[in-house]
Amino acid sequence: MAQSNLALSWSTGGVVVRAPNWIIAVRNSIPLTGLAVGAVLFSLSLTPSLLPRSILVQGILSGCTFAVGYGLGAVLEWFWDYMQLGRLRGQAGKWFRIGVAILCIILVALCLYQTTAWQNSVREVMGAAPVEGGHPLWVLLVALVPAFILILIGTIIVQGVQYVSRRLVKLVPPRIAFVASLIIVGIVTATLFNGVLLRGALRSADAFFERLDTVAGRFGTAPTNPLSSGSAASLVPWDTIGRDGRIYVETGPSQADIAQAIGRPALEPLRVYVGMRSAPTVEERAQLALDEMLRVGAFDRSVLVIITPVGTGWVDPPGIDSLEFLLAGDVSSVSMQYSYLTSPLSLVVEPEYGTEAAQALFNAVYGYWTAMPPDARPKLYLNGLSLGAHASQSSTQVFDVLADPFQGALWVGPPFTSPIWRWATQNRQPDSPEWMPVFGNSSSIRFTIQGDHLDMPGVPWGPLRIAFLQYASDPVVFFEWSALYRTPDWLVGERGPDVSPALNWYPVVTFLQLGVDMALGQTAPMGHGHLYASADYVDAWYALIEPTGWDEASLDALKVILAARPRPLSS
Repeated sequence: MAQSNLALSWSTGGVVVRAPNWIIAVRNSIPLTGLAVGAVLFSLSLTPSLLPRSILVQGILSGCTFAVGYGLGAVLEWFWDYMQLGRLRGQAGKWFRIGVAILCIILVALCLYQTTAWQNSVREVMGAAPVEGGHPLWVLLVALVPAFILILIGTIIVQGVQYVSRRLVKLVPPRIAFVASLIIVGIVTATLFNGVLLRGALRSADAFFERLDTVAGRFGTAPTNPLSSGSAASLVPWDTIGRDGRIYVETGPSQADIAQAIGRPALEPLRVYVGMRSAPTVEERAQLALDEMLRVGAFDRSVLVIITPVGTGWVDPPGIDSLEFLLAGDVSSVSMQYSYLTSPLSLVVEPEYGTEAAQALFNAVYGYWTAMPPDARPKLYLNGLSLGAHASQSSTQVFDVLADPFQGALWVGPPFTSPIWRWATQNRQPDSPEWMPVFGNSSSIRFTIQGDHLDMPGVPWGPLRIAFLQYASDPVVFFEWSALYRTPDWLVGERGPDVSPALNWYPVVTFLQLGVDMALGQTAPMGHGHLYASADYVDAWYALIEPTGWDEASLDALKVILAARPRPLSS
């Protein structure tokens, strides 16, 4: 006898109602190995990484991690059955499944309980206030959403493989049909994701940020200072400079600000900026930047800095503010926008995005600089943060400038893709950690973290000074694809000062954690992650340029002044 979709059976005690058939079918279709591996990876995802995580971020990360583990476990179970290795049956199989389920529940519960302590271990090394509770139930509920979506997508792909295989098996042997279906569905999925979804999303993002940049150009009053880019006297129209470029142009310290802070006369710092809409081509924008530099007398200052901005054209304010105070305003800087996309999008999808623009600007400036008499030209430095540091490193080849080298570079938070950073890090002295490398005899390339680590008594600088400012907790610097399957070098041996001692490497999990950390690098407390403090900029620039008129007390006072200055946020 049957009623609706309920399976009924009789016993001497009466009627026993079992679960609906569809529930039984779903239960039987869920791979136990998938649930087990998913539960293990979910639990490990709760462990600390480089940055502290909010409930929402933790939930999304853990849900995605569970889905990845579920997929890996499902593949392993399928392969086991495909190899006809057999399973436990009967009561033994039943109790085995129950035992695995109980162990997974206990593991998940214990790790959820430990979440708060793990997150506080990260906050403690960064000097941040501890959180009271991790709200494990909310983490679990949030995780259900991405887990369900990703598993549903995976299920659709599997169903697609099975559908194609059933059609092909009528024409070719079963194993050939299966392999062919994997290839066909794989190609279709990759084409849809890379060729349609991803590129469509990037085009939409680029168009959105371009419109945002254009809208920003319609508002605001142009600078009245004729030395400012975008002023009435400027060669760069004000309405072609986007929001991030305007922040760079407008928010720097004035001559009066600097003189009051350092207690001696100062000059007006010169800042030149060219936006994406300021000229049609990269070459024309670079020439416009050079022409604007000549108009304001940028080559008459003692120091000239070529700054490669990040994604949307952002120049980190304390990075240039600190140098302008140190040099009493006797400095000029130039920057040129190369993208409308934010740095995380550009870095992951096309890390070479800004290289062409950086090369064009460097060639224009360097070409004019080398034509000047050596005793009548400024000292030339390169600078860049994040994706700007990557592009700046690619703007010139060392062999091209050996005959007449520029003075040096300060590259901050260099992404893991950066060419010179990677080469120097990989060829560091064996006894130095990856997060604080020592390269060669330290005469040309030095690394620093929080505090002054560039000044090495008894170790003189060479003619070309390159400094990397990086925090051990910066995921943009220390993300690496190989973290998927092996322990990163920066986790071997001594840890960085702002890296949790509870951080451990786990295959797949640590890779996903670092990916999330990289996307949220600027959510860390100031002076950690990808958020670089003005005090560390001061130490780095001071060690590179060695300006006169400063001692330890005055430098400390300057750091206090810079820390109190408003810090605009990038768009």
